Amino acid sequence: MTALSSENCSFQYQLYQANQPLDGNCLLFLIILGKILLNILTLGMRRKISYQNFMEYFCISLAFIDLLLLVNISIIFYFRDFVLLGIRFTKYHICLFTQIISFTYGFLHYPVFLIACIDYYLNFSKTTKLAFKCQKLFYFFIVILIWISVLAYVLGDPAIYQSLKAQNVYSYQCPFYISIQSYWLSFSMVVILFMAFLTSWSEVIALVQAVRMTSYMNETILYFPFPSHCGYTLSSKKTLLPKFIICFLGTWLPFVLLQVIILLLKVQIPAYIEMNIPWLYFINSFMIATIYWFNCHKLNLRDIALPVDPFVNWKCCFIPLTIHNLEQIEKPISIIIC
Repeated sequence: MTALSSENCSFQYQLYQANQPLDGNCLLFLIILGKILLNILTLGMRRKISYQNFMEYFCISLAFIDLLLLVNISIIFYFRDFVLLGIRFTKYHICLFTQIISFTYGFLHYPVFLIACIDYYLNFSKTTKLAFKCQKLFYFFIVILIWISVLAYVLGDPAIYQSLKAQNVYSYQCPFYISIQSYWLSFSMVVILFMAFLTSWSEVIALVQAVRMTSYMNETILYFPFPSHCGYTLSSKKTLLPKFIICFLGTWLPFVLLQVIILLLKVQIPAYIEMNIPWLYFINSFMIATIYWFNCHKLNLRDIALPVDPFVNWKCCFIPLTIHNLEQIEKPISIIIC
């Protein structure tokens, strides 16, 4: 399998070339089925929260689109050649539909990341307040709008149209789009994590040795000892950075290592595989950590509703070194409530 790129377009396309007959649709079916099972597993493992946000709705919509693609492939693969509403469907359409989905997924990374950032910023700053039902409808229409907009762009772009049309001529080939957006998102997050770890590696190692895990109000929390006499500022960015690194890597370290391997080996993954729910939740945790860090002065406020992460537990408390037993005090000095 090789990668193709069109250099005469306004943007560069990288195509995953599958030099096999369309009989390989069975393999495509198994790949998408595996992706759907991974989506179901990820959605089932996440913490059930009442907090509404854009990313949750988009993840559910992505799972639905994957399921819809699998159903279409299954129907065409079973009947092989049939006519529906005056349109003749053949095994060629399996490749065509998957190509369209690949292009659509490939162009979704930046818009989803941007909208999720804006959503978290607005919710954190309390600049907008919507009723619960209105908020659900708002997120629903935003998700529908972004899907329609990106799909319309894909179907209306002349370069993409020519690429799809060419496959009708060379029907024995089925190339899939490789998203450059996901590459740069992954590269940026890995670099930021590396720089953050590099600037506070000694504090991270010390905290890993000193951190304790306990239960507070039926919630699992991490508590970090600190000298109570040194004028330690709990809400400072320098103080919270190593703790956020520990919380983030404690959940996503295998995924971070996977991203590093993919970047180093320059692995080309088709966009219909790369856009998946674990990847979106990984981005989601990274965004929440960034929002927390930039708004660290608000984390000690008990009445503020912070963004909730379905996977990473950002609950941290700070205990003076003179107190060796958490039960000796009624509650921690300061808790990051999420």
